[in-house]
Amino acid sequence: MNPIVPLTAVQLPLSKPRRRTREVKVGAIGIGGNNPIRVQSMITAETMNTEAAVAQTIQLYEAGCEIVRITAPNLREAQNLGEIRKELKRRGYGHIPLVADVHHQGMDIALECTKHVDKIRINPGLFVFRKPDPNRVDYSPAEVQQELEAIERALLPVIKACKERGLAMRIGVNHGSLSERIKVMYGDSPVGMVESAMEYLKICEAHGFKNLVISLKASRAPIMLSANRLMVKRMDEEGMDYPLHLGVTEAGDGMYARIKSAIGIGTLLAEGIGDTIRVSLAEDPVNEIEVCYDILQALGLRKTKVEYIACPSCGRTKFDLPTVLNQVRDATKHLVGLDIAVMGCIVNGPGEMADADYGYVGRGGGKIALYRHGQLVKNDIPAERGVEELIALLKADGVWRDPE
Repeated sequence: MNPIVPLTAVQLPLSKPRRRTREVKVGAIGIGGNNPIRVQSMITAETMNTEAAVAQTIQLYEAGCEIVRITAPNLREAQNLGEIRKELKRRGYGHIPLVADVHHQGMDIALECTKHVDKIRINPGLFVFRKPDPNRVDYSPAEVQQELEAIERALLPVIKACKERGLAMRIGVNHGSLSERIKVMYGDSPVGMVESAMEYLKICEAHGFKNLVISLKASRAPIMLSANRLMVKRMDEEGMDYPLHLGVTEAGDGMYARIKSAIGIGTLLAEGIGDTIRVSLAEDPVNEIEVCYDILQALGLRKTKVEYIACPSCGRTKFDLPTVLNQVRDATKHLVGLDIAVMGCIVNGPGEMADADYGYVGRGGGKIALYRHGQLVKNDIPAERGVEELIALLKADGVWRDPE
């Protein structure tokens, strides 16, 4: 019998190294390369309502959104992106990177959008739209070539405009809107999603345009995961290094939407895949931003709040842990960058908080203990003075600052 070899952290890394990609600039914001994972969202205000669109764009930006997308379903709305940009500049927010969302019969709309935004998102399944034929079961090589030439004719003017104006383009494939030809040839599948993206990528590369971001989204996390993994494999085979935009589209609302998004986005990020993310909630889009940053923080990719480590509580807990946790949080939540552990008992507390900066541990008899980097600093503190003593320790260590 072979001996059992214990698995070490080296053998089982918590996550894979991030996939190396080229940097793509969207205004002043870089995606991919050495940039952090970027957070973006999309306004829900009508594009023709300039005031509402501007207000929501600013609201998203102030909440931490780094790139804002605005829909442009027709030429009139594409033109009004210019008014939105002007008003943002007038209010001092002209630097916010804007993305125009283009879908059906996109060439004329996309060309207009290139005058006003920093990035164009096109949907390969709809950009050159063909009315579906439910009886179609095959495409001849000549028919495939004919459609590819039609795509190239429509895409080339947009490529030229993007190159001239220094804009980026996202080739954004949606599982729910694959073209009829792709579904006939490859099925309504992750393979079809990848092939749809590859057709557009190869056209862009043939014309020397590589300022590209790719996305493959689905409302079901397993499909989204499979498509993105396959996309990375295909790009590696083709020598492509484009950054990926991750998202579970049409995730819904509430807790389940957040869990589904975290599973899809977080799993790929843990595998080193992904350079910018959007959580798609059927809610106020501002709610998406916190979820994005929570996913990134949970994976150790970006830190935007205090990390609180707290036990789930059990019969050993020596104080009302939920209440104490809230008291500690209320006092320290502005100290972004710290890890603070609040543990209910001395049994598991020191070990579970070993990698925290500070620990607050119940000891029984109405007493608590304070730790710094796993080492006991002060013992037998009356529980009612616990938060006060924690603040005193933070001040003594020079890490405290008054809330703004």
